[in-house]
Amino acid sequence: MIIDAHCHILPPSFCDRRDEIAQRDATFAALLSDPNARMATAEDLIAAMDRDGVDRAVVMGMGWTDFEIAKEVNDYIIQAVADNPTRLSGFGSVNPVWGEAAYAEGKRCIAAGLIGIGELHADSQDFDITDVAAMSPVMELTRSEHLPVLIHASEPVGHQYPGKGTTTPDKLYRFIQNHPGNVIICAHWGGGLPFYNLMPEVREALKSVYFDSAASPFLYRPDVFRAVSELAWSRKVLFASDYPLMEISRPLEQAKAAGLAPDVEAALLGGNAAKLFGL
Repeated sequence: MIIDAHCHILPPSFCDRRDEIAQRDATFAALLSDPNARMATAEDLIAAMDRDGVDRAVVMGMGWTDFEIAKEVNDYIIQAVADNPTRLSGFGSVNPVWGEAAYAEGKRCIAAGLIGIGELHADSQDFDITDVAAMSPVMELTRSEHLPVLIHASEPVGHQYPGKGTTTPDKLYRFIQNHPGNVIICAHWGGGLPFYNLMPEVREALKSVYFDSAASPFLYRPDVFRAVSELAWSRKVLFASDYPLMEISRPLEQAKAAGLAPDVEAALLGGNAAKLFGL
């Protein structure tokens, strides 16, 4: 089974409303205001999954700043999951700065069948992941529900790209230490955080942390799959594409070219996600 653990879908109307939504939502403006930026519906994603041999995908929003936009996308994801229960699972999107409203919206999404919260974008959503009080509503909700929270991560070095941000390994590490009871997924290889796993104290802190490979071909050589599997335990790595930023086939080919042992490859491509998400 192949599970793509990090995909984005949006309501069909968003393509025609690009300018309007960019004016209302800072994250959308940062990532999708360019007319050439790709958007995808649930139908687009399932067609891509069929084409590339992917059995299931986890779909999510993008860390919205406008509450009504977030609700609209969350409702679309809830319906898409209900319509495609064997192909899609979903995360609800909230902004920690909404406080109790973030808790309530997250609770609503979970009650409707979504299996986590994310993706959180600290820079465009304007929150500090190291601020315990600011993060507590979202982290308390996910901890009490025994569900993961997925957060965008950034590399402190390398090239710049839209949405890269400043959620670097040092901030992620403090965030993880602040919430030891939470299951946390660090997107985009955690901005390089797994490479600090050779430090014993870091390894202990990361025991409930997972890393996904979203957008990996934009960032690393195929060797990253083997390196992180060895450094962060192979059972903590999730295959992810970041579709529709790129076609699923591209990171899938990269993962399969990494030279992993068959059992490690099978766990990375689907087994780890199936266990984590109860699939």
